[in-house]
Amino acid sequence: MRPLTEEENRAVFDKLAKFLGVHLKLLLSRTDIPHVLRLHRERVYYVSELVLRKASNVARERLAALGTCVGKFTHARKFHLSITALDVLAPYAVGKVWLKPSAEMSFLYGNHVLKAGVGKVTEGMAGGDGVVVYTMAGVPLGFGLTARAGAEWRKAAPTDIVVLNQADVGGYLRDEASSPASAL
Repeated sequence: MRPLTEEENRAVFDKLAKFLGVHLKLLLSRTDIPHVLRLHRERVYYVSELVLRKASNVARERLAALGTCVGKFTHARKFHLSITALDVLAPYAVGKVWLKPSAEMSFLYGNHVLKAGVGKVTEGMAGGDGVVVYTMAGVPLGFGLTARAGAEWRKAAPTDIVVLNQADVGGYLRDEASSPASAL
């Protein structure tokens, strides 16, 4: 487990800035328990400094994971957020979309969000902004990118895609069906 390099920091913060905007600084400058980002086996973890100090006694080869996995670096050194980052993104997200109950299952099956399925949305979003997708009850389901600016949503047809699905909590079930452990 090591600190991120300057290039890795830039890639992670650029991705997180799409979803958190001005709240990005709140993520690392928490007053209750200080947190840091660390890299281990090409995965970036969001971990408290207290846990990091205690884990320093464990050898790197024996350490499986530490804290919350925010995402991973690909072989091309691009950073991809993982669904486990939802707990980190949801409290600080700038863009939010609330789905109608009829559209929740479609999103959890990995489909994009249609305009007809949107219940509420935060104002002032641009195309390509990161959003956290919630149920109408306020439960975070996943995150995605806006396909068009918020002002264009009113003019869109009900069957137009407005949010591109990046990750959702239904991915756990879809991956479980194809994992080698399910063949046992």
